[in-house]
Amino acid sequence: MKQYINIHVCQSFFKSGSRLCVKAVCLLLLMVAVFSCNKQLDMAPDGKLQLDEVFEDNTRVEAFLNSCYSPMPVKGTRYFFWSRGPVVWSDEAWDTDAEAESWIMAGRMYNGDASAGNHPITNISADANNGNYWAAYWAAIRNCTIFITRIDAATVTDEGRRKRMKAEAHLLRAYYYSELLKWFGAVLPIEREAYDFQQDFSSVTKAGYYEVVKFIMEDCDVAIATNELPWRINSDGEAGRVNKAMAEAIKSKMILFAASPLNNGGQNLWQEAYDVNKASLQSLRSQGYELYNKVNFPQTYMSDVAFIGPDKNEKSALYNEYFTQSMAYSNAPADKETIFQSRDGQGNIWNIDGIGAQDGYKSGTCPSQELVDAYETIDGQPILDLNNPYLDEKHLQPNYNAGNTLYNPQDPYANRDPRFYASIYYNGSKRRAFWNFAEAPESIENYPAPMGNRTRIIATYVGEPQTGIDRAVRRATRTGYFERKFLHPNAGGDNPVGGANWKLFRLGEVILNFAEAALEAGHPDEAREATNEIRRRAGMPDLPAGLSQDELRLRIRNERRVELAMEENRYFDVRRWAQPGDDLDATDRWVTAMEITRNANGTYTYGRRTVRETERKCYTNKFLWVPIPLAEANRMLSITGTSWQNPGW
Repeated sequence: MKQYINIHVCQSFFKSGSRLCVKAVCLLLLMVAVFSCNKQLDMAPDGKLQLDEVFEDNTRVEAFLNSCYSPMPVKGTRYFFWSRGPVVWSDEAWDTDAEAESWIMAGRMYNGDASAGNHPITNISADANNGNYWAAYWAAIRNCTIFITRIDAATVTDEGRRKRMKAEAHLLRAYYYSELLKWFGAVLPIEREAYDFQQDFSSVTKAGYYEVVKFIMEDCDVAIATNELPWRINSDGEAGRVNKAMAEAIKSKMILFAASPLNNGGQNLWQEAYDVNKASLQSLRSQGYELYNKVNFPQTYMSDVAFIGPDKNEKSALYNEYFTQSMAYSNAPADKETIFQSRDGQGNIWNIDGIGAQDGYKSGTCPSQELVDAYETIDGQPILDLNNPYLDEKHLQPNYNAGNTLYNPQDPYANRDPRFYASIYYNGSKRRAFWNFAEAPESIENYPAPMGNRTRIIATYVGEPQTGIDRAVRRATRTGYFERKFLHPNAGGDNPVGGANWKLFRLGEVILNFAEAALEAGHPDEAREATNEIRRRAGMPDLPAGLSQDELRLRIRNERRVELAMEENRYFDVRRWAQPGDDLDATDRWVTAMEITRNANGTYTYGRRTVRETERKCYTNKFLWVPIPLAEANRMLSITGTSWQNPGW
């Protein structure tokens, strides 16, 4: 059977000088995916080329590689309808669209409106490639595999380029496999050779989680061993291309996932996770990767109108700057922490994922009280007892840490971790930007003030008409908080600074991966030191010496929660830390808010309430994994005689 491919070229994606993309029709396990572009190459009248013809032409070879890049997700706010996806499906945050537009992803997840035949993650259209992962990533894996098996004999004008392209295909395949494994778990076959449409699929088998991770790491090692693949992309003309550092980051993450309770199948893989993470971290450091450690734009982030932390806190400014600036492609970038960022920015997120009243539309991601509770006081003491943070299932009765003397429940935002001020807008914080409304008398802290560019106090108490807490109003806060971490301090209608490119991998995460693996493998001093490196950058004291393994585990997990807040890690972390038979009752069932009452004398009374009166229904055991799309699961059952579906679906 001859293999054909439709192939077109357009000015997109990557190639020095002239950028290329392709339209490729691919199939795997009876699935079809399409990548589209314009401006035709020379081809037969029916628009089809044989694959042999593709790999006999240097330009078409380059174009085919770019089809492997096509499904790379933008992430961030670019989930369907400007949502943050996994961030608002865990206990980190609540999506204001869940009530205003209950048919969208968050509303469906909260209501348990998900099935294998119609799941909000797998069946919704892929906005900026965020969604429809099963079909899109398998198609990309097939393209990568075809490329890997054909590139050695292909017509390529530069042998160094041939080697680099092959390394990129290996690394892209590793990335797509890692994403499928994170979402769906061990329900994947390993594809070393591209499946043929007419072959007998009855012998296709599921690989174990660890087996898939080893395959992913094998592809990463091929990339790392290829001299022609750079460690860092340093020119805009190659923006978005993968690099060796990304391979180390994928290895770091996936072996950690394999060793975690949900995935390890009863094996103790922590020593291997420690060894791999230690080697990856050393490699990254040797290639110049380091934590972002300097405020490079003090005129913006430490100005009188930035209001990032008390008294222009430098650590708060540094942290906010890092997440609101894209990494430059340079030989000497200011940002040496980001390993790989999305090829596209986030757009004007200030009007869809910040303080909704600013433009009158929606607030999007509202950080939860649970996340706010995770930020320590500046002396390094947790707010709550990390071993048992709440005394009731709804999280309305916090179990305060008896050793914390700085925290006052009626003055809850004083003396907190600098990252709190860089990440969260809370009652009494300030923002200078363009406000698209004049103040009403009910906005006591801000009245009178006209529409325009001005400083506004962010009051989140019950009854505040613009920024107060509300269970249904789209521009309000559901939780008593607004997201700040990814929002430029002064962006608005008169200063439309868009969200930065999303940081898919960064050194800070790899350091925390190593800390966790080191602890579990019996190296507590190294675990503590790695965690302290993250804390020192944030301006927080070192973890105390002498903690037991259980105590240090709780502190490392909490550090991960705070440092990686709202970066799409928590959703996967609470799952991988679970046992296969567990549910997410303790974290994802109830999400709480800070309910604030303004008193007649101008003081506030702070209490807690659930965001809505009923529980979220995406916490049961089956929500540990996303289901394989029903039609695909049925086909595989029919062909192989084995159920490929995840439990509960």
